[in-house]
Amino acid sequence: MANLGYWADSYVEKRRSAQEAIGLIRPGKRVFIGSSCGEPQYLVRALSVVSNCFTDLEIVRLLTLESSPLTLIADKTQCQNLNIRSFYLGSASAKHIAQNKRFITPINLSAIPRLFKSRRLPIHVALVQVSAPDDFGWMSLGVSVDITLAAALSADLVIAQVNSRMPRILGRSFIHVNDVDVIVEHDEDVLTIGRMPDMDSANTIGRLIARLIEDGSTIEISLGATPQATLLALSDKNDLGIHTQYITDGMMRLVSEGVITNRKKGFNDGKLVASSAIGTQNLYEFLDDNPSIEFYPSDYVNDPNIISRHNKMVSMNVAMAMDLTGQVAADALPFNHFSGVTGMVDFMRGAAQSEGGKAILMLPATAEQGTKSRIVPVLGDSAVVVPRGDVHYVVTEYGAVNLFGKSLQERAMAMISIAHPDFREELFSQAKEMGLLGAERTLKESVHGIYPVKLEEIIEVDGEEITIRPSKPVDERRIQEHFYTLDKADVVSRFFHEKTSFLRGDVESMYAIDYVNDLAILALVGEFGFGKVVAVGEYLLDPASNMAEVAFSVSGEYQGKGLGRILIRKLAEAARENGISGLMAYTSPQNQGMIRLFNQLPYKIKTIFDGDMLALSCKFDTPVSAGKAGA
Repeated sequence: MANLGYWADSYVEKRRSAQEAIGLIRPGKRVFIGSSCGEPQYLVRALSVVSNCFTDLEIVRLLTLESSPLTLIADKTQCQNLNIRSFYLGSASAKHIAQNKRFITPINLSAIPRLFKSRRLPIHVALVQVSAPDDFGWMSLGVSVDITLAAALSADLVIAQVNSRMPRILGRSFIHVNDVDVIVEHDEDVLTIGRMPDMDSANTIGRLIARLIEDGSTIEISLGATPQATLLALSDKNDLGIHTQYITDGMMRLVSEGVITNRKKGFNDGKLVASSAIGTQNLYEFLDDNPSIEFYPSDYVNDPNIISRHNKMVSMNVAMAMDLTGQVAADALPFNHFSGVTGMVDFMRGAAQSEGGKAILMLPATAEQGTKSRIVPVLGDSAVVVPRGDVHYVVTEYGAVNLFGKSLQERAMAMISIAHPDFREELFSQAKEMGLLGAERTLKESVHGIYPVKLEEIIEVDGEEITIRPSKPVDERRIQEHFYTLDKADVVSRFFHEKTSFLRGDVESMYAIDYVNDLAILALVGEFGFGKVVAVGEYLLDPASNMAEVAFSVSGEYQGKGLGRILIRKLAEAARENGISGLMAYTSPQNQGMIRLFNQLPYKIKTIFDGDMLALSCKFDTPVSAGKAGA
């Protein structure tokens, strides 16, 4: 740039009042307005005052949920003076969005800067907000770099509101005084948002997500996740990194707690990278001149190829509705000022391509105070934001599933299993009518069962992680595969006779369960959603005696590693909490493994010979001393 040494003189020459600056805009032009919380409010107000003087002015911006004067004017004048173009990829079912849906331009956020720079959508005027210039004439776009930088650098006329309260944020966030045509000095508070409402379902979802995120992961979190849920999911983690569209107060808290260090990102190590900030004044003060934080444009931050370069990249985004095949609808939320939906697909695809990455959707199971299921048979008039092929992990307050690589039947069963219990029966019937489930499928009592998360546990055996958890309806095939891998002797011990096939009916009692009267607990190795079952323990209640009969099987290579002991203790714990009197089992006198399992329980064991079988039993009201247990 020529004459950089004279930028201060140029700055003085370019100063104008807001009215003079807006007066430079000609009718029929396309005007970009700085996005998110970086919106130049003073310039927008000045433009709205004289909007009736224009004809066919097109306003370009990311979707804003505020009742901005420009949107209202465009609505009232029926586009004679103003036309609004909102970049927004989400559904338009929310009332505020639906009434202005004609203004929506669906597009992924990563593609918008290219749209501007290529002049496919020429920007004639850019209204932006910047920090005061530094000693070299550079002004930071502050809390909103995203698509604003590309708009400013490609616009014919750039009008900058210089606001000393805008934080100076580092990275590729700067524009020079020489690249701005008009300066309007006006200080005002940068837009903030208040505390988002608490949701019990979000907190439960947060606890479930915590089990999916490993130390050293790099994360992205959408605006719809409450700060409380975010903290629940992440506060016990170590060495997390951030590469995200929006930085929020919740992330600032995690930095202050030492959870976020950015040391193990594998890309941009040591730096928290984002393209925008949406939060409180405290957040903006935290960002100001912070050398550990860098903002970049959306064609960088939201580029799936860039996202995928991070170690264990995890994207966490909120869905508003999903159908049984995995299609996703998402809306901007009324308590957010701005929509983060437009960048959802970029991050889901990038995270899925990352080594060890996970694309996670958070979906509260119900809406309208529990009267409406967010899991539906098929998305009707709601726009599909995320195609079913891009969906991997889905978490509701009733459990987590992985749809990647699953058939439509497996997807339907998975989605029904994490729906609210009040809606599962109807969803199951509709899935059958749609041909998503075979006619032979049943849910039995499990239609109302609530998955007991507290029984989940991850252990390490001989350097290998093993997940211990209750069975789910999606486990049908892997339970079958477990039995097919058992040795002949183990099959006889489990089923009391030789058996070479294990049909659905043989294993149905292990996944079509209600978690109270019948419960199965599995030991799995491998990736979530693709794990291999290496042990199964189950109990089934005999209502007449209020005793639960138990049975076990452990794959040959995992025998002798204590899995049976863990399973029987968890079954005993669950049975006792569910009001069952005790456990019982029938086994061969030669089955020393089962006998040892019972003898390791902290209860008095009763042994009775019944013909050629051995009946073992214990009651929970007859404990033995700690010294004798396991003798």
